[in-house]
Amino acid sequence: MLHTRRSILKAIGISALITPMAGCMTQSGWFNPTTSVDAANLSPSAASIVAGDMVAKLSEHVGAGTGTIFLKADNSQFGLALESSLRGWGYAVAEADQQPSGDTIIPLAYTVDSDAGQIFVRLTTPTVELARTYQATAAGASPTSPVSVLTRTA
Repeated sequence: MLHTRRSILKAIGISALITPMAGCMTQSGWFNPTTSVDAANLSPSAASIVAGDMVAKLSEHVGAGTGTIFLKADNSQFGLALESSLRGWGYAVAEADQQPSGDTIIPLAYTVDSDAGQIFVRLTTPTVELARTYQATAAGASPTSPVSVLTRTA
C-alpha cells in the first residue's frame, strides 16, 4: 500500500512538473502539429484505453465532433487507437499528408512515454494541452493522475 501511494505521488509530481514546462515550450513556438511520437510502444489494449480516455477529455475542452483534427500519427498502436477514438467522437480526421478542409481545423500532436510502469501521455492543440499518467496493467492501462489542463489564449 505504501509503495502504491509513493508511485501515485511520484506520477502526480512528475505530471505537475512536466505540464507547465510543456506549456512554456508550446507558447514560445515549439508547438508542431506535424510531430507525434509514441516512445512507450503501447500494447493495442493499453493504446485503446488511453486514447479513448484522452479523447473524451479533449472533447470536453474543444467540443465533441466540432471540427477536423489535423493529425500526424506515427503509425504506432497509440496513433491508430487515437485516430479511431477521434472518429468515434465524431471528429473528421485529416492526416499530415492530406490537406484538411472545413471551417474548423484543429492541429493535434501527441507524446506518449513511459518509465517504471508509468505511462505519460500529452495531447497538444494550439488552444489546449492535456496531460495524464497511467499505470500499465495486464488488461491495458488505468489512470493514476487527474488530467492536467493547460489552456492558451491568443
